[in-house]
Amino acid sequence: MAERLRNREAIRAARALLYQLLMAYQAAGDGVPVEVREALQDAMEIATSNVPVFDGKVYVCPDVSGSMHSPVTGARRGATTAVRCVDVAALVAAAIARKNPQAEVIPFEQEVVGVRLNPRDSVMTNAAKLTAVGGGGTSTSAPLALLNQRRARGELVVFVSDNESWCDARTGRGTAMMCEWNAFRERNKSARLVCIDIQPYGTTQAMERADVLNVGGFSDQVFTVISEFLEGRLGPAHWVDRIEAAEV
Repeated sequence: MAERLRNREAIRAARALLYQLLMAYQAAGDGVPVEVREALQDAMEIATSNVPVFDGKVYVCPDVSGSMHSPVTGARRGATTAVRCVDVAALVAAAIARKNPQAEVIPFEQEVVGVRLNPRDSVMTNAAKLTAVGGGGTSTSAPLALLNQRRARGELVVFVSDNESWCDARTGRGTAMMCEWNAFRERNKSARLVCIDIQPYGTTQAMERADVLNVGGFSDQVFTVISEFLEGRLGPAHWVDRIEAAEV
């Protein structure tokens, strides 16, 4: 079984993707042999080939605050997943860092948390580093504020959060996060912001516009959506073509 799980051709044929494998790995309890759990990690490394490479400097900001330790599905009797929101955030950060070695990971809670990832480490090793830190409140503006203090340059900023940003004071110009993003974009005219809201509510920290994409929920398709957003292919005509091309 372990050999089949880590078989490169079988993974490609099954189109096994990172989030699917993470769910399987987290659901594998103590009764599952160690060899099988290790094979799932090997499969995850192979599946990183499906993660795109992005042009330019990339910043990934995973939320590691206390609220992110809740299950992705919420607490539902008999249907609560073992995967937490923070696991998904860590997975996205580790996967992008693996395929984009120049990417910088900036974890945050009510402030930026100092954790350095090695892109050569396994996805699960880096994810474990991220899930082991944090736990406080949430300030989604903190990573952007840090980048602005550094006068940083970049083409893409990706946030993975549950958007419970109670630490951010609102101003007459919108959320604190949006104020910091506007300042970042003054220096980086072509920059794009992607906000992956794992547990979407009726509000958002960043207003949707040409340079800002809000994604509600999460699946492995998110990586493709980010690429299409950067390439300017998320218009209505694009989605009509995708729907018509789908085999039913």
